[in-house]
Amino acid sequence: MDYRIEKDTIGEIKVAADKYWGAQTQRSKQNFPIGNEKMPEEIIKAFAILKKSTAKVNSDLGLLDEKKSEAIAYAADQVIDGKLYDHFPLVVWQTGSGTQSNMNVNEVLAFVGSEWLNNNGSDLKLHPNDDVNKSQSSNDTFPTAMYIATALKMEDQVLPALKQLKDSVKLKMDKFQDIVKIGRTHLQDATPLTLGQEISGWHRMLEKSESMIKESLQHLKELAIGGTAVGTGLNTHPEFAERVCSAISEYTGKDFVSAPNKFHSLTSYDETVYAHGALKALAADLMKIANDVRWLASGPRCGIGEITIPANEPGSSIMPGKVNPTQSESLTMVVTQVMGNDATIGFAASQGNFELNVFKPVMAYNFLQSCGLLADGMRSFEERCVRGIEPNHEQIEKNLKDSLMLVTALNPHIGYENAAKIAKTAFEENSTLKETAVKLGLLTEEEFDQYVNPKEMTHPN
Repeated sequence: MDYRIEKDTIGEIKVAADKYWGAQTQRSKQNFPIGNEKMPEEIIKAFAILKKSTAKVNSDLGLLDEKKSEAIAYAADQVIDGKLYDHFPLVVWQTGSGTQSNMNVNEVLAFVGSEWLNNNGSDLKLHPNDDVNKSQSSNDTFPTAMYIATALKMEDQVLPALKQLKDSVKLKMDKFQDIVKIGRTHLQDATPLTLGQEISGWHRMLEKSESMIKESLQHLKELAIGGTAVGTGLNTHPEFAERVCSAISEYTGKDFVSAPNKFHSLTSYDETVYAHGALKALAADLMKIANDVRWLASGPRCGIGEITIPANEPGSSIMPGKVNPTQSESLTMVVTQVMGNDATIGFAASQGNFELNVFKPVMAYNFLQSCGLLADGMRSFEERCVRGIEPNHEQIEKNLKDSLMLVTALNPHIGYENAAKIAKTAFEENSTLKETAVKLGLLTEEEFDQYVNPKEMTHPN
C-alpha cells in the first residue's frame, strides 16, 4: 500500500496515500479498534456546517485570510454534499470529548482546501488547527455539531414521519366514527365506544408527542460554540459566538442561538436528555398503538379480529397461509431500542465532571439512532399497516352483542347491585342480558331495549 508521512505533536505516522486525513485521525484509528459503530454521518455533516460558519466569521472579523476561508468553505461543501464520507473512519468509542472526530474534520478540510488553493494558483496552505480550528476547541465544537445534527434530524425526519402517521390515523378516526364496538379495560370487556373514538386516542397521542418534540427542539438549538476549552471563550473574538450561530442559522434555515452560559453547555446535556425524553414518550405511544393494532387484528378466527390489516408477506415457514402483524412487531422492536438508548443517554449525561462531559459521542450516536429508527419505523408502519386498516363489521357486531358490560347502562334504572346480578347470572347460565333481566323480573323486554342502546352508550347521557 502506498502511504505518506504525516506529523503531529507526537511525531511521524504513516497514512494511506489515498486518504485525506492526517496524523491525529490515523492515531485514533489505530488506538481505538473498538466495535463497528462509526461516527454518524449526520455529525460529520454538522461539523462541516460549523467549520464553514466559523471560517466565514473569522474572515469577517479579520482573523483569517479570505482565500483560506473560501478554501475551507469549498471543502466543507464537499462534505455536506456527501462526497467525502470515506475519509471519516473513526468509531464512536474514542475520546469522550470527540476531539479526534473534530480533528478528523479539521484534517480532511485542510487537505481538500489546500488542494483547492493550489489548483487555483495560490501557494497558501491550510493548517488543521491554526486555520480550520481557529477560535475553537473540541470541547465546544463537538457539542455544537451534536446539537446541529440532532435538531436537524428531529425536525427534518422525525416530525415529517410523525405527521404522516398522525394524518393517516386521523383519516381512519373520521372514517370509523360511527362504528360501535365493545371497549376493553384490563383486557376485559368494558362499555361500548366507537372504533373512531378508540382511534382518536391514538391520534391525540401523536398530537401530544408532536407538540412535546417541537418544544424540546428549542433547547437543542442553543449552541456551545464560543466556549472553547472550559467555557471562558479563550482565543475567540467577543462577537464570535453570536456571529457563528447566525451563520449556522443561515446555512441550515433553522433558528440556532448562542447558549447563554457556556460553562453549562460544555458540561451539562440536560437538553439532550429532555429532547430524547420526548422521543421516548413518542416511542411509548407507538408501542401502545402497535400493540392495540395487533390485538384488534388477532385471529383470523380465534382472536379478537375486529379489524383487518394488510397481509404483507407469509408469516410462517411451517404453517401455510399464516399472516402475522409484522409491522407492529417491527415498530415495537424499534421502541425497545429507543428505550435502551434513553437509558444510555440519561446515564451518559449525568457524567459531567467539572468543566466537561466526556460521554458525548455515545449520546450523539444513540440520539441519532433513535431519530432514524423512529422516522423509518413510523413511515413503514403508516404505509404498510395503518393505511390498510379496515373494520371487520361482523366480528365487531358479534363481540358487541356478546358483551356482558352493556349491563352498565342499567345502573341508573335498577341500581348497581341488580345490574351485577343480571351480568353474573347471564354469564353462569350462558344466556343473554335481556333474557336474564326478564327472567329475574327486574325489567320487561321493552324496558331493556329502551335502556340498553349501545350507540347511546358512546357519549354522556
